[in-house]
Amino acid sequence: MSLISLIVDMVEIGDVAPDFTLKDQDKNEVTLSSFAGSRVILSFYPAAFTGVCKNQACSINDQHSALGSTDVQVLGISVDAPFSNNAFREANQINYPLLSDVHREVISAYGVTFDNFAIDGYTVAQRSVFCVEADGTIGYAWYADNPGIEPDYSALFAHISGGN
Repeated sequence: MSLISLIVDMVEIGDVAPDFTLKDQDKNEVTLSSFAGSRVILSFYPAAFTGVCKNQACSINDQHSALGSTDVQVLGISVDAPFSNNAFREANQINYPLLSDVHREVISAYGVTFDNFAIDGYTVAQRSVFCVEADGTIGYAWYADNPGIEPDYSALFAHISGGN
């Protein structure tokens, strides 16, 4: 799959966010539509325990905590198993759920698959961040061209704070 076909398949601002149900780090089911009426930050990351993923998880955690807002939920999503996400969450004191998309259904639905990560044939989440608005549409979208690039946290939280 070429980069151009990946871009075409990604959800965009204004699209209805694909609904999903995934297991969190404690193996509890979390469904996106259960947050209807609230805003949700979806933070996709390639793999737990990598440097950039740690920075992404911790930066979003810290800035979200600083908001003190209860009307914005954060969900981290990777292809890692629940036990890996749990260890990553505990090691980094992450306050939001980390969801396991081991079957790659959600990263495919959002168009954020990254093939051949570290080894041929291994598909992970492309580093990306979305804000799902209270009405279920995508209000903010950011994608990395490669997994070494971190999200623009200032732009994300300016969007969140501005209520756009």
